[in-house]
Amino acid sequence: MPHHPVGHRAAAAVPAAVPAAVPAADEPGTRLTSPVRLPATAGPPRSGGRGRAGWLRVDLGLFIGAAGLSLVGVVLVWSATRADHGSALALKQLVAVLVGAAAAVGVTRLDVRVLRALAPLVYAAGVLGLAAVLSPLGSTVNGSRSWIRLPGGFTLQPSELAKVALAVALAMLLADRADRGLRQRHRDVALAWVVAGVSVGLVLAQPDLGSALVLVAMAVVVIAAAGAPRVWTTGVVLAGTAAVVAAFTTPVLSGYQRNRLAAFLDPSLDPQGIGYQTRQVRIAIGSGGLTGQGLFEGRQTQGGFVPFQETDFVFSVAGEELGFLGAVGLVLLIGFIVVRCCLVARRADTFGRLVVLGIAVWFGVQAFENIGMNLGLTPVTGLPLPFVSYGGSSMIAGWVAVGIVGNVASASARR
Repeated sequence: MPHHPVGHRAAAAVPAAVPAAVPAADEPGTRLTSPVRLPATAGPPRSGGRGRAGWLRVDLGLFIGAAGLSLVGVVLVWSATRADHGSALALKQLVAVLVGAAAAVGVTRLDVRVLRALAPLVYAAGVLGLAAVLSPLGSTVNGSRSWIRLPGGFTLQPSELAKVALAVALAMLLADRADRGLRQRHRDVALAWVVAGVSVGLVLAQPDLGSALVLVAMAVVVIAAAGAPRVWTTGVVLAGTAAVVAAFTTPVLSGYQRNRLAAFLDPSLDPQGIGYQTRQVRIAIGSGGLTGQGLFEGRQTQGGFVPFQETDFVFSVAGEELGFLGAVGLVLLIGFIVVRCCLVARRADTFGRLVVLGIAVWFGVQAFENIGMNLGLTPVTGLPLPFVSYGGSSMIAGWVAVGIVGNVASASARR
């Protein structure tokens, strides 16, 4: 390409062939400057996390934390069940981890606008699942009709998937006015509580008090964060207090669940049932000491003294075999995931902020309830420890939620 130094005057006649990077003068006598560089044309934004650049925007720390916690859970489930089932339940749990992780990758690659548009369908699917449990399709275990049996020995627990559905649905309902900086109207908040109330009511009908409490906590935080008038939050807290009183004084819960609550207050009321269960859990955790008795070496765990240890009381496996340090490490991993969710929520738009806050509350409240009932601080409600307890529905739902958080993080990084 010919070089045109600054200050060189172009000839009056335009040359027959002009290099593409050098524009011809509009008229004789015009000074030519350095070649003009045209900006590259940017294509349409890619959805969710597609492409190498998209994956770099995903919160990898969140995915690594969830993967590490899930693998620890598989090992703890194996330790709790190997005496009776060998490696069968641990392998089923590992399959659930892989399916959940694949689902999370798929959700992360969605355009966040597609996720927002699918919210009504996701919510409808969640409600249909909860209704199906109460139909002849449902199966009753320990006084709670919460499962649907599937071929191959698998079961589905719709209340876990309903948590994903509620987080997405509430965010979709309340994000529009908040996006425009408008205060939520009473009818908008009322509609949001109707949406939450349908899910909570169907879960209580099973009855599943633990999942209902998680759903209520999610709804309170998401609706309050969306700018709802304080009178709604105050009213819901009072109504929740009344519901707890009713749980103790009326037959809204099954006899099995009322016994659990009563045994929490006084374990001597059921020394061979719930009282025995909670006492064995505390013995297991207390005998772990600082560093534990060693993986696959816990006397309570390997002796099968703790009922439902792979589900409700998997934390006691960590306490006994990994000790105080291992149990604290487990709590820190869960806390890390909750904190990462909160950090993603701070950088997100309104829809992303609300849905991720709902997920953070879900993980945090459920972990608090599960660990609390292992330590004797909260009643035994049957809630699984996220990413750790045995159960495919809980594992897959948790990973789908991680995918949603990753999707929001990727969308926030592109803005």
